[in-house]
Amino acid sequence: MNLLIITLVLILALVAHRFSDKFGLPSLLLFILLGMSFNLLGYNFSNYELSDKIAKVSLMIIMFYGGFGTNWNMAKPVSKPAIVLSSLGVVVTALLTGAFCYFVLKFDFYEAMLLGSVVGSTDFASVSSILVSKNLNLKYNTAPLLELESGSNDPAAYTMTMVFIALIAGNDISVPLMVLKQVIFGIVLGFIMGRVTMRIINLGRLQDDGLLVVLFAAIVFGSFSLAEILGGNGYLALYILGIYIGNKQFVGKRDIVFFFDGLSSLVQIGLFFLLGFLSDIGKLIGVLPTAFIIMLAMAILIRPITVFGLMLPFKLDKKQLGVISLAGLRGAAAIAFAILVVNSGVNLSIDIFHIVFGICLFSSFIQGSLMPIVTKKLDMLEPNDTILKTFNYYQDKSDIGFIQTRIPPGNKWIGKQIKELTHTFNIIVAKIEREGKTVVAKGNTVIKENDIVVLGGETHFDRSGHNLVEITLSKEHKWANKQVSQIPMGDKELIIMLQREDGEIIVPQGNTMLYPGDMVIIIKE
Repeated sequence: MNLLIITLVLILALVAHRFSDKFGLPSLLLFILLGMSFNLLGYNFSNYELSDKIAKVSLMIIMFYGGFGTNWNMAKPVSKPAIVLSSLGVVVTALLTGAFCYFVLKFDFYEAMLLGSVVGSTDFASVSSILVSKNLNLKYNTAPLLELESGSNDPAAYTMTMVFIALIAGNDISVPLMVLKQVIFGIVLGFIMGRVTMRIINLGRLQDDGLLVVLFAAIVFGSFSLAEILGGNGYLALYILGIYIGNKQFVGKRDIVFFFDGLSSLVQIGLFFLLGFLSDIGKLIGVLPTAFIIMLAMAILIRPITVFGLMLPFKLDKKQLGVISLAGLRGAAAIAFAILVVNSGVNLSIDIFHIVFGICLFSSFIQGSLMPIVTKKLDMLEPNDTILKTFNYYQDKSDIGFIQTRIPPGNKWIGKQIKELTHTFNIIVAKIEREGKTVVAKGNTVIKENDIVVLGGETHFDRSGHNLVEITLSKEHKWANKQVSQIPMGDKELIIMLQREDGEIIVPQGNTMLYPGDMVIIIKE
């Protein structure tokens, strides 16, 4: 019977998703309402201990895949403001929300600060869902900024939540030391586990045996557990781990992308359904006015103050700041942290779960519904592009691949038309980046000096890897500080690629210098 109910829930979730696309309501809001409807039908559920475990695993998957799907090359131009918002932004939002609850709503001080911490982060699933479902490709790289912020700010909210839980419980802790351990161990462990994972992938033929997914599951759960044992932030470790691995290329990556695409969608549905399912309608109605006041204060006062204040050094456009302010949706993390608080056993005078429920409900419905309208009113919509597809999307999910090359002075391509270059091989010039602008490459488009030409074609992946040899040059290596032409190579081997220590990829020529720290890739027959 339970399996039939789960089947029904998943089918109804698919219907809700289609309904969302057709009528413009946020799909995650519909999942909450779906959970509430089962509650109203008499399927009572109040197991917070089980819910805490489900929410923790769900957030682990969401955090890891949020990092995994982050194209760092696209995110790098907006990384500084995004990181400020995802760290200091959460702290300021939490403290201001706590102050509002303390001074205006007369909450207990620590309880007010705990509530502010729980709802301090914006929700990646909600923000991404709105951007994609409404096809909101925003001007000034705003979409990558929002996705990077919302994908990386949950660890800060988690740390603050844990701090105030400990203070309310009366634990003797050093707050600065606790925060420092959370951040340092989280970041360091994320990078270490990323390197370990890539080493295992490169050494083993896991894709051939279908074990790559098993490895990733083990790494995700293991990284989170190790971080918690060390006193670090497990969610931060998973996000860093996801970014590290997601920006590497390896055999079977496409399978991992499809697997986590489906899994992250499933846990998002489950998490929002669980929120509705756990709710007590009577208690919810009782706190709705309080939840609405807090959400309103956060949306029209606290979030704008935080965004406009912290973004002053970056000189962002005011219309852009307006959209960023509105995009402060609350969702999955707030749900998980509210359940964590209830399950922690601390005595509270407020019903934090149902207040957070109401905040998420109002935030998803009001702010989520207003996003497309406000975006158009502020003229922030980029009509010539789409948020749905990027070059990275196709490389990860299809057999299409893209490479880029800069046209140096004196290159024989300068002055030639595109149609003169693409007849010989089955490739296409996908686009040209010229002086910071994108040029759509037509047949009669002329290539100029310093153009960055992006070529597209069918990718090749050597599944065996037996033909490739990878060497990282040490200071004492005999090839260090020599030109490629000076390296003695046999007739059946060739240096095909270099990667500098800073990550720069170089296609080697005879006069290309090899330096200590370079990774040299050689192909052999």
